[in-house]
Amino acid sequence: MATATANKSDVQAVDALAQSYRDLKKEIGKVIIGQDEVVQTVIISLFSNGHSLLVGVPGLAKTLLVSTIAQVLDLDFKRVQFTPDLMPSDITGSEILDEARHFKFNKGPLFANIVLADEINRTPPKTQAALLEAMQERSVTVSGVRHKLPSPFFVLATQNPIEQEGTYPLPEAQLDRFMFNIPLDYPSYEEEIQVVKATTSIEKYTLNNIVTAEQILFYQALIRKIPIADNVLEYAVALASKTRPGTKMATDKVNNYISWGAGPRASQYLVLGAKCHAAISGKYSPDIEDVQAIAKYVLRHRIVRNYKAEAEGITEENIIESLF
Repeated sequence: MATATANKSDVQAVDALAQSYRDLKKEIGKVIIGQDEVVQTVIISLFSNGHSLLVGVPGLAKTLLVSTIAQVLDLDFKRVQFTPDLMPSDITGSEILDEARHFKFNKGPLFANIVLADEINRTPPKTQAALLEAMQERSVTVSGVRHKLPSPFFVLATQNPIEQEGTYPLPEAQLDRFMFNIPLDYPSYEEEIQVVKATTSIEKYTLNNIVTAEQILFYQALIRKIPIADNVLEYAVALASKTRPGTKMATDKVNNYISWGAGPRASQYLVLGAKCHAAISGKYSPDIEDVQAIAKYVLRHRIVRNYKAEAEGITEENIIESLF
């Protein structure tokens, strides 16, 4: 009897998650016009307890999107503008001498629920590494003392793909810490008309808090409880395995155009992302379509194309779609 009750309550919880997602999208839609897939993917990574990297040219409302999501989620939000002179202590915090001549830890901007790391590739590797520890360990170490970050903790980093002069490209090890790599594209003509109308008038929108920090932590635990069929899990692992050149599952296209493939973390994120995609779609267990729906966001930044692929104009998307 207890199991049946637990199952029933889990089903109701998944229904509540799907409803929360719909409410979030509706509320975010008051400010963010279009970009439906981007909003959906960011929410999936948040509910899956992962971090996201937003890649797009300036002026596509990357920063506005993140601050809007933070507002409707009723979470503490901090924005860090990454620059070449930014030091690790500028983001983690530092020890300061107080009036009583005791060292006191002064928290940096990483001590928030949602951290927007704006133009993350503009800062030196030392500061990128400090952010890496925070993303992976959910804590920072200052003067040998470990300080736990608040829960939930979610990093949304942005990157400009066109201006690469004077930047420090993120190493593969750090890229792998991001659950999703989300590209932002220009709005359609109709969407741009709506954007310009909305942003050049005096109309102001009041955003309501939809989901609390406690609910997010509950949903993150719920996603892990969602059952997945063996064949779907095997499909997700096979998809990641196929990206590794020189292995028995690699396709001809992968062997020809890829230098390095995705590691086991990709398989984990494919499964978690598929579970969450299923839940927000009103399903109680993911299928292969759910894995495919989030695969390009999980794999895009985990495969490294070779010179031949670049010369022939073969993109990461081309290769990922060929694996389906």
